[in-house]
Amino acid sequence: MMMTPDELREEASRVLDTCLDELIHAGSLPQDSLIVLGCSTSEVAGARIGRGSVPDFGLVIAQSMISVCFERGMHPVFQCCEHLNRALVMEQEVLERLRLTRVHAIPQPKAGGSVPTGAWKLLEHPVLAQAVQADAAIDVGDTFVGMHIRPVAVPLRGVYSSLGQAHLTMAYSRWPLIGGERAVYTEPSV
Repeated sequence: MMMTPDELREEASRVLDTCLDELIHAGSLPQDSLIVLGCSTSEVAGARIGRGSVPDFGLVIAQSMISVCFERGMHPVFQCCEHLNRALVMEQEVLERLRLTRVHAIPQPKAGGSVPTGAWKLLEHPVLAQAVQADAAIDVGDTFVGMHIRPVAVPLRGVYSSLGQAHLTMAYSRWPLIGGERAVYTEPSV
């Protein structure tokens, strides 16, 4: 039996809150970090990805993500599905500050996905960016958010491995380590 939007609201808030705390801690993420959420509401509801979009779930999950990010001074970014070339919904201020390429479309449940559609409705000034290199990401339903994480992506196993019926994975980014064994990665003590 599929959960109700109210049941999902409680679970999504708890799971995303914990995931964000784990990412912040493991990746030492500063405020103003970008956190991408890729999410299949089909998978959350127990259907195959792209086969059973649930717009009510999209609104609930988007609201939960926005809330947990804003509480911590982070910027939520929402990955669309392949029908919009995995473009990303975000606040216009973030797109402009990062000088990202804006694209023109408005996500819909069957062209973009239910979570980005929900985010579009909830954000103050939503826009669509072609791509981003975020600091971390949460992937609900195996949507492949890795293309939007800054290199080097570090997988993170957290307390939760699912949201609803969907598989959940996370990753944060770290700076590339270059130079081999002779390289120094921290400032020497004086």
